[in-house]
Amino acid sequence: MSTKPFFVLLDLDDTILDFRTAEHRALTRAFSELGLDYSQPTLDRYSEINAWYWQQLEKGVMSREQILVGRFDALFRERGVDFPGKTAQDLYENYLCQGHFFMPGAEALLEELHGKYPLYLLSNGNSRVQAARLQSAGISPYFADIFVSETMGVDKPSLAFFEACFARMADFDPVRALMVGDSLSSDILGGQRAGLRTCWYNYRGRPVDPDIQPSFTITDLAELPPLLERLAAEE
Repeated sequence: MSTKPFFVLLDLDDTILDFRTAEHRALTRAFSELGLDYSQPTLDRYSEINAWYWQQLEKGVMSREQILVGRFDALFRERGVDFPGKTAQDLYENYLCQGHFFMPGAEALLEELHGKYPLYLLSNGNSRVQAARLQSAGISPYFADIFVSETMGVDKPSLAFFEACFARMADFDPVRALMVGDSLSSDILGGQRAGLRTCWYNYRGRPVDPDIQPSFTITDLAELPPLLERLAAEE
């Protein structure tokens, strides 16, 4: 059994904290306060548009500022609503900063892994929002360091983001590390570009992408500790 540390790199949204629930609550509150339609079809359509805009950030073809306001502008254009996207974005972000929700088993996972492995958090989220949610959840002490792309100045899945993170990890060895996250296009692709083994947390049962093949796939966070034990035992 190896005595070298095994590094565990965790995504935040929809891996540790339940972003989908937080998003739904924040959107509902913001749209209601602004007198806008917050029916389920509108919220579902926003989620589709939002996912497309974040993909443009991951591809490096849009800036963070463009996507944050652009997703609301796009939704309102489709719905024939004459309303500034910036106003909706500001109110939505304020509500998103309030409180948190855990993914099933996430609290138990952090308790189990803490002290056994150097844990690092790697997020593509907004710095202000993530700081507020982490404070609400009280989980920052579990991590040796926390990396948020807006603060780092580069985004997942770029190699530059991962290299900037590695530079701050003491005695880091990519061979003895695992990137864990729910996003194939961000966490898994980024981890692969950085020479890491990757674990896809596919809790939603999404179809496999033949172009992005994770090293491992789990559907429940309870599957992660035994996987890590096996990998950490390797020489």
